[in-house]
Amino acid sequence: MWQGFTGWHALIILVVILLLFGAPKLPALARSLGQSMKILKTEVRSDKTDPDATDETPKADAPDSGKNS
Repeated sequence: MWQGFTGWHALIILVVILLLFGAPKLPALARSLGQSMKILKTEVRSDKTDPDATDETPKADAPDSGKNS
């Protein structure tokens, strides 16, 4: 799939991105993308270290009927 991808293709993609978003918006776009990747990585790490922390909820005992025998 990527066998024919060359430096010229990357340059053309970069020019198209510049035309779509404009040069002033690119730093903000890159910053938000970096923050999103950082959040994603921390969430993946937390899921690997404690996979069933959110799945387990304490079960309540059956309520007493209130009658003593």
